[in-house]
Amino acid sequence: MDSLTHIALGAVTGEALAGRSLGKKAMLIGALAQSLPDIDFVTSFWLPPAQYLLAHRGFSHSLLFAVLAALLLAAVAVRWSRQLTFLKWSIFLGTEILMHLAIDVMNVYGIGLWEPFSHHRYSLNLLFVADPLFTLWPCIALIGLVVSHRQHQGRITFVRLGLIPCGIYMLAAFAMKLSIMHMATEDLRLSANNHRYFTTPAPLNIFLWYIVAEETDGFNTGYRSVFDKGPTNYTFHPRGETLLAPVQKREDVQYLKRFSQQYYVIDYTHDTLAFNDIRFGQAFGWTNPKAPFIFRYDLQQPDNNLLVIQRGRFTGWNASQLKALLLRIRGRRLVYKPAIEYMSIYKTTCLPLPRHDLNAAPNTNP
Repeated sequence: MDSLTHIALGAVTGEALAGRSLGKKAMLIGALAQSLPDIDFVTSFWLPPAQYLLAHRGFSHSLLFAVLAALLLAAVAVRWSRQLTFLKWSIFLGTEILMHLAIDVMNVYGIGLWEPFSHHRYSLNLLFVADPLFTLWPCIALIGLVVSHRQHQGRITFVRLGLIPCGIYMLAAFAMKLSIMHMATEDLRLSANNHRYFTTPAPLNIFLWYIVAEETDGFNTGYRSVFDKGPTNYTFHPRGETLLAPVQKREDVQYLKRFSQQYYVIDYTHDTLAFNDIRFGQAFGWTNPKAPFIFRYDLQQPDNNLLVIQRGRFTGWNASQLKALLLRIRGRRLVYKPAIEYMSIYKTTCLPLPRHDLNAAPNTNP
């Protein structure tokens, strides 16, 4: 999740766990402790972009790191303040770090929970990386805790306000995900070629969901609101594996494949060969089913990928796009061709994907 969420939630949790012993210092310590796993951002200063994608949320988001960091920090903290015992410091700091891991595992980026023993990334796909309705409550609670006196009787109320709605919100997200998964499996029975599929929230909410279903030669993607009626409309995206042949053995390509968990599409648009990790969705894909993918790695100019995820996540957002998102959440359906009809037309009429010479000069003709 975003840094603001970790800071606010960490501070409120710090008040809940150690406010009586440490006073308002518990909020500061809690905010810092819950932000600690994101210290891995420093690796971005020397690692290539593709390798950094795996380093981020890797070992620093593992259970081993949580245990070691909690014990080490507790040993330091108990020398600084005897208000808590070593055991209580360990529980306090360990809970904050584990809460960071628990929140980050909710979104599609995933975390290396068992690093360094296993490189598998775990993700529950329950929350978008930034969700105002989730972050709002701990932020309100944090403001109340900061301005209220240490002995104020209402501080426990602010703690409850900051923590309980977040738990309820995650339970609601889980219930909605189950509903979307049920609808998706009903839709996907129309195609016998589906292998894997997943669902994850669209930006800023838990009511509109992004669905990806794998086929032998590509992926079907679609967006569905919990308020939609009827089947989901899917758009087919060919994997484009043949385009990857000239760069197949490059180190950054191998990192990207591992990071994407094989959910990738290769395309060649505007004379640029790109690796698209389709797990992160499309830029306004709920209004344009052929919109570009958010995660777009330039294979021809790797140095242009320093902000490979961030640059597309909120690019182009304005009042009209936000209104379109809200309308789509309400269940207003846009008129597209039925999924199976579109897939059939695409597969029977499109020419094979071309192969391009990466060493050739870019085509400047319109």
